[in-house]
Formats: sequence, structure tokens, C-alpha cells
Amino acid sequence: MTSNARNVAIVGAGPVGSLMAVYCANRGWNVHIYESRPDMRLPENKAKIQNRSINLALSVRGLTALKGTGLALDELIMKSGLPMRGRMLHIGREGNLVSQNYGVHGECINSVDRAKLNEDLITAAEALSNVKITFDHALKRADLDKGTLELQNKITKEIVKAEADLIIGCDGAYSSVRNSLMRHVRMDFGQEYIPHGYCELSIPAKVGADGQPEFAMDPEHLHIWPRHKFMMIALPNPDKSFTVTLFMPFVNFEMIHNEGDLLNFFDEYFTDAVTLMGKDLLVKEYFKNPKGSLVMIRANPYHYKDRCIILGDAAHSMVPFYGQGMNCGFEDVRILDSLFSEFNVKPTKQGDADKSLELALQAYTDRRAKDLKAICELALNNYIEMRHDVTSPVYIMRRSIESWLHLLVPAKVIPLYTMVSFSNRPYSEAYIRHKSQGFWLGVVGATVGLGTAVGMAVAGWRNRRHLKDTSDLLKAAFLTAAQSVQKLVQ
Repeated sequence: MTSNARNVAIVGAGPVGSLMAVYCANRGWNVHIYESRPDMRLPENKAKIQNRSINLALSVRGLTALKGTGLALDELIMKSGLPMRGRMLHIGREGNLVSQNYGVHGECINSVDRAKLNEDLITAAEALSNVKITFDHALKRADLDKGTLELQNKITKEIVKAEADLIIGCDGAYSSVRNSLMRHVRMDFGQEYIPHGYCELSIPAKVGADGQPEFAMDPEHLHIWPRHKFMMIALPNPDKSFTVTLFMPFVNFEMIHNEGDLLNFFDEYFTDAVTLMGKDLLVKEYFKNPKGSLVMIRANPYHYKDRCIILGDAAHSMVPFYGQGMNCGFEDVRILDSLFSEFNVKPTKQGDADKSLELALQAYTDRRAKDLKAICELALNNYIEMRHDVTSPVYIMRRSIESWLHLLVPAKVIPLYTMVSFSNRPYSEAYIRHKSQGFWLGVVGATVGLGTAVGMAVAGWRNRRHLKDTSDLLKAAFLTAAQSVQKLVQ
């Protein structure tokens, strides 16, 4: 620790808090992380910590932030990551397979284990000489004007006091730092639970012909069982298993009382999954694992003067259906750090009121709010797409046309998923562009659909007259669509 450096207290040693510590340490600041849980890396603590086991989908935004540390953390995390190039839909009771690629150029999102990623980031932060981590200490209150924190040692129950020039809250959806912040600013705050919950299950590895474990399904896809009002997903793991998550309304969970109810439900909706899981494992995990809630948190502003800021789920908890929760939190860190540079925030505290730091925090709130609002809305909308729209002929046609236009005129048409998952374009700009493209996609889609239908009808009429070539009619339909595209290009 450097005696005259700025002192930063980060509450929460989750992925976002650990990454923020690395960025702050790289600036020469003294960083002290306080975590309410025990050290998750120690074998004796693993059983005590109830980690959410939903796999994380690491994509461009998250990888960019990891790379920005200069410590090759992106390469470290990707050593155990598994690329997924698209969705594999399991349609109907028997699970007929339909593949939908995420991008037209082979882009991938990456399945990573939440606990492993968190452990790697904690270790990377702790390895820096100006970072200290204290576990088993829960924040009780913070006086932001004085820069003081009161924490309780969860083992001894002792109250411990600490001081910091800047307090950064990365302590999740039920943030204690946010509670303190709300006493200092007129915060617009919203908390909303959706009526759907989740339950974790698994598909074990199968034994191959050589006796070695193998994936029971294609590991290069995120597997989805879309059932309109609910769905199940599965992401691959390095040990050849799949982490499975069942999302559905709580009223559906409440209708399953015993093993018979469960097996009847799965036989009706997920027949192929029962074979993959095995009935015994399915029953064991379903009744053992908790049924988790899905909450959305909205807050604004995110800061107070030059004293405090909240990031990640503490500021914008979102439902997990776009795979952007962690990526967005990592992007929070990268953007905040870029504002420290833009406003020339010094390594040492500049008097009682640090104007450059206050301007940087204010700029974060001003610039980031619209993007966080956009991604929270997109995440909720994507649940409808994943559980229902992916099987719709209209959705499939639009997606095909959008991909075709992206190949034809990549600067003019960019699929929403590409903008969100495979670029660092601000979320709000991606959302606005998606909406503006919608009109033209509708025009092209309607033209192709109508032209094809007319072409097929006339083709049938021509066949009755033994005319040899009907392909010109279909070409004419697509020519009309191409004329619509020309307007788009112009």
C-alpha cells in the first residue's frame, strides 16, 4: 500500500468488484475489498457458499473489459470457456433439433463457470501489492460525507470501522451501499420481480466408446427447449456436463408436488431431456435445488459527489435472458475507468472536495443511465424471444432476411444480437438502431412473403399448362424485395 495514494473501499468481491479492484490498483490507488461471504476459494468454504450456478455467457463487452486490465485476464478466463456459436432448439415433445447461429460470420458467446471466473478474478486482484481483501465482513452502514464504513465481522460479530476517499458498491441487487447512497441523493429506484422463477438441473457427461466422458449434446450451442410460456436452457461445462436451468412461472412450480407430478410434467414437455438427465438425477436435483426468483433493479443516479458510486447489479440488476448481466457489469468498470482518464483523476486525493473525481462520477451517471435502461428492457424482451418467438415462422423469416441484408449491406443492417453481444456499441444506440431497421425489415419481409406466395400460385397454374420454367416467377418476387433493399441502402 502507498501512503499518499487515494484510498478506495470496494464493497463486494464478486466478479464486478474484483475487476474494479484491478482497474483501481492499476491507477496506483490503495484498494480494500470487503466481502460478506467467506473466501470461496478455500475448500472448506465451498459448501457454505450458495453460489448461483447459472453459467455466465461471456461475450465481447466482458472480454474487452478483462483485456483492458493489461493482465491478460481475458485469456485466463477463456482457458476454461466454451464457445457457443448459436442456439440449438429442441422442438416438440421429442426434441427435434433446429440450429440457429448467433452471427453470420461465426461469432460466438462463451459459456464460463461463475464460481471459477470469480475465483480467478479474486486471485488476480489479491496478487496486486496495493489490494487487500477482507472476507466475512458485511457492511452495516456508511457515512458518505465522512467516508466511513461500519462493517460487522460475521464470525466474531464485532463492529469494525474503516475509512475511504471513495466507496464503490459492487454488492449486488440487495446492495447495502445503495441503501446508504439513497440517504444522500434523490434516487429514482425501482424493484420488480417477474412472475417467473428458475431451478437448476444438470445433464451429466456420457461415457464414450473409449470409456472417457463425452458431451451428451452438441457443446457448441446454447440449448433451448422453448415452450411458449416457459423454457429450459443448457450450457456446456469443461467436464463435459451441461448446466440446465428451467425457467417458468411460479404457479407452474407450485403445481409440482411429488415425483409423479415432476415426471409427468417432463414427459409432456421435455421428453428428450429426461433421457439425457436420467430420471433419478432429475428428481434428486429438482427437489433439492431452490427455486430462485428473478428481480430487476433500476436506480438513478449512481453516485454521490466524489464520495460513492454503485456498479453492476447494485445499480441495474437485470433478468438473465440476454446473457449481459456480467458483461454489462464489466463494461461499467471499463467505462468508469475511461472517465477517470478523461477527467484526469489524480492518483492522490485532491483536498476535501476532489472536483475531477466528482465530474467523472457525474459523467458516468449522465452517460450510462440510458444504456442501462436499454439493456434491462432488452433482457426482459429476450425472454419472450427465447421461450416463444424462436419457433415462429415470422421471427424465422425476419431473422433470415436480417442476416441476408447484414451480409449484403453490413454497414446498413446489423442484427440486434450482433450489436449487443459482438460489439461495444452503446446499448441505447443498438436499441434505437434496431427499431429504425424494423420498418425496412418488415417491408422486405412482406414483399418476399407475398411475392413468393404469388409466384408459387402462378407456378402451379403454369404447370397445368406444361410450361417448363417457373423459376422466373420466384426471381421476380425476390427482385421486388431487392428494390426495397435498394431504398434501404440509399
